Amino acid sequence: MDGGARVADVLAAQGTRFLFTLCGGHISPILVAAKARGIRVVDTRHEATAVFAADGVARLTGRPGVAAVTAGPGVTNTVTAIANARLAQSPLVLIGGAAPTVLRGRGALQDIDQSGVLEPLVKRAVRVRRVRDIVPALETAFRECQAGVPGPVFVELPVDVLYEEQVVRSWYGLAATPRSVAGRLVHSYLRLRVHELFSGASPDPGGRIEPAAPGPQPRRVAEAIRRLEAAQRPLLLVGSQALLSPQTTGTLVAALERIGAPVYLSGMARGVLGVRHPLQIRHGRREALRQADAVMLVGVPADFRLDYGRHIPGRATLLAANRDSATLRLNRTPDVAIRADPTLALAAMADQWAQDGSRWADWLADLRERDTERDLEIRAMSEQPSEGIHPIRLCQTVAEHLPPHTVVIGDGGDFVATAAQVVRPDGPLRWLDPGAFGTLGVGAGFAIAAALVHPENPVWVLFGDGAVGYSLIEFDTFARHNLAIKAVVGNDAAWSQIARDQIAMLQDDVATSLAPTPYDQAVTALGGIGFGVSEETELGPALAELVTTARPTLVNVDIGRTSFRQGSVSL
Repeated sequence: MDGGARVADVLAAQGTRFLFTLCGGHISPILVAAKARGIRVVDTRHEATAVFAADGVARLTGRPGVAAVTAGPGVTNTVTAIANARLAQSPLVLIGGAAPTVLRGRGALQDIDQSGVLEPLVKRAVRVRRVRDIVPALETAFRECQAGVPGPVFVELPVDVLYEEQVVRSWYGLAATPRSVAGRLVHSYLRLRVHELFSGASPDPGGRIEPAAPGPQPRRVAEAIRRLEAAQRPLLLVGSQALLSPQTTGTLVAALERIGAPVYLSGMARGVLGVRHPLQIRHGRREALRQADAVMLVGVPADFRLDYGRHIPGRATLLAANRDSATLRLNRTPDVAIRADPTLALAAMADQWAQDGSRWADWLADLRERDTERDLEIRAMSEQPSEGIHPIRLCQTVAEHLPPHTVVIGDGGDFVATAAQVVRPDGPLRWLDPGAFGTLGVGAGFAIAAALVHPENPVWVLFGDGAVGYSLIEFDTFARHNLAIKAVVGNDAAWSQIARDQIAMLQDDVATSLAPTPYDQAVTALGGIGFGVSEETELGPALAELVTTARPTLVNVDIGRTSFRQGSVSL
């Protein structure tokens, strides 16, 4: 049995349904063996897309996503996607091919220190040197990527541990013994090295690895309850880490409702409470935080999105639940820090909750009134003149046309940030965006993951015209794999999030201008369907077509430039 078959055996034992890849001779045995075991092999047009797709599977299922890429540039092309997965705390296994063990460091094709490149970005990097080590190494990877604070793990598999022994022997010319003394010495050395590669029994894979999520300390839970129950104006901020185990989403919702405090949702937590839940507040978070006397960060770091904790007043009681001890105290030391899975921590609090959330009714009503006022302001802004279709109006029309249970993916800067204030996912795990790394290019990979994990749900990607450049070629992937992914491009022919402030501060638009490219025509050439929209009267019919088509489809919409998000540069 070749090493590729051992890899596939582990993937099958771990319940891996999809293997994302871009082919290469170093990893061919893995792909062939995975297909033979019923694992769907999905080949993309860029290695980063393969890793983004594996990341998307991890976010949507809570189980490790898996990608396999070839050696050298195949591995280095994944760096951005791996960094994005690490910051998003996604459990992910990246398998990388590598140069032959015997030829390492001797100028072999695509031979670089791959582990050295990825070690700063992964939880662990494992280099396999013998066939019998493949199963233990991969099982270690599946365990490590899920344990504690999840994240990606890299496993390097040299090409000569993946092919059958006879093939490897032929590569090293071991069929015949040379006549010269030097030749015989080299022959003996190579024969010994190949023997080491294949010696020893390869263990069979064990059962599925599912480390338990870390639970909270009762003493910390009791103290958090005491502090929160004493508050007059509490706020709960729930973030992506609370969704690391999607199967506990119902537990999270029940805990939020039992406690009854106003809730802000961010990242992967968007949509957890549906569209119009009475506890959810959507706008004015900074002002609300200034007034709050108690704030609980539920899987939310005090990073740049909270101005490094400065949005939370020093007089307010700060509570935090997070799996990561460093993140718990990042920039602000909480009055109560619960190192645990955020959902388990909140559920433990709800189990002992004695107060009636109705005592915060006035505070909640005030926040909801501000929400309504802000929605009216946004609607008024959408009616202001614009050279193209107003981006807010486009987002409103998209929201009106979204079918129920649509998974919405945001890939862009200015346009997607506008959409985040208008488009409301109607349930949990129906909004995916890059996260804290702010990575453009996630759209195609996340869309592939969503379409595979939830084939019963529509998948829509909202692209900025800058971001779509990273994903456009993947419409070929969508078409080849029969994935009816839909996309809307807000096209203002600029990197607007940068241009707006760059021009104001530096009086120069250098490198921020794009062409009004008809991306819909490119999609048609790649096997999909494309629609171009330049007038608002065309928008509704085009989006209606988007709903009904059974092929990958893109609507390219000419939008105007506005000052809606003036001063939006983040540091």
